[in-house]
Amino acid sequence: MLKTECFKRVRYAETDKMGYLYYGHYAKLYEIGRSEMIRDLGITYQHMEDELQVMMPVLNLNCRYRMPAKYDDHLRIVTILDEMPTKMITFRHEIYNQNDELLNKGEVKLFFIDMKTNKRVSAPSYLCDKLQKFF
Repeated sequence: MLKTECFKRVRYAETDKMGYLYYGHYAKLYEIGRSEMIRDLGITYQHMEDELQVMMPVLNLNCRYRMPAKYDDHLRIVTILDEMPTKMITFRHEIYNQNDELLNKGEVKLFFIDMKTNKRVSAPSYLCDKLQKFF
């Protein structure tokens, strides 16, 4: 299992009239968590696309709102990878506020596409090699 954390503050422009983080922004928080997890492995999405010619489109996103994030909250984005990727990769996400209250839980499932053929492929060995030590 691999578990990483990163942080983001809720900005005024991201809130609705009630001062809550607009519900559509939670998918962006998940994206931040995924990107930072991959970056922590020494890989970037840009490297995967430009050098490996592999992209990762989203297949499914589930989101559970428990409590609202509010303007100026300092959010902790926890990203968890429970199993090695095969033809798909599934990230679990937990969003906490500065009081360590769980605000939101989500799961995002992605798959791998060869950009040259536009066909579905297995997880690139480059990524799996980096993940192996966690499983």
